[in-house]
Amino acid sequence: MSKVLAQLLEELGSGRLRVVDLTQPLSPQTPLLPLPPQFNNTPAFKIWELSHYDERGPAWYWNGFETGEHTGTHFDAPIHWVSGKDLPDNSVDRISPRKFIGPACVIDISVEAARDPNYLLTPERIRRWEDEHGRIPVGAWVLLRTDWSKRKDPKDYINATENGPHTPGLTKESSALLAQERDVLGIGVETVGTDAGQAFTFDPPFPNHYLMHGSGKFGLASLCNLDQLPAAGAVVVAAPLKIVGGSGSPLRVFAVTP
Repeated sequence: MSKVLAQLLEELGSGRLRVVDLTQPLSPQTPLLPLPPQFNNTPAFKIWELSHYDERGPAWYWNGFETGEHTGTHFDAPIHWVSGKDLPDNSVDRISPRKFIGPACVIDISVEAARDPNYLLTPERIRRWEDEHGRIPVGAWVLLRTDWSKRKDPKDYINATENGPHTPGLTKESSALLAQERDVLGIGVETVGTDAGQAFTFDPPFPNHYLMHGSGKFGLASLCNLDQLPAAGAVVVAAPLKIVGGSGSPLRVFAVTP
């Protein structure tokens, strides 16, 4: 075993490093992103029992389940959006597993989001973070802390009115900066999707999806526990299921942090 791996195991075993679960529970109550009725909406998570140490299977318990690729805490691959549809290795089964692991840069806009649910991360705010913590490295996961995952009522979490959801996100310019100038792995958010709730009104619509996936980058949605991570210094592992041709996948995301 390499010294680096041996040291990692020692640090984890001693508690000097800890593992933080960034994944929300997946159940039939998991909130879903509401689309207008003319579009297909993702199916809610459904689970049913196959056997439970009974006549259906005397020595085992297991379940069947079905859901959409983008339900709960999930991964967005480039093929998910029209801008990434022709890129190579753009589906979850073809992405190199090396790209599921990267340093975490946590930008905390929870105060701003509490004041304004439509708050958008600007390039100026990103550069202020870099002035304090250093330039965002190539291959980083940029995680947007909003504390939105603390909204346990699904209605409050989606926060929709007659003109659509109201949740924080990024400006078009911020997505372009991170994808094209910083060459990040992708964006992670606590909201149900990686774009702001009102992003369907932007130009282009859903600009984070358009720019990130068009640049071959990824998205992580419905994260939690970002308040347990430092601004810099943690490592995130976000590995989707290897669905052939998949546009995304529910996943278990975790961070290794001091």
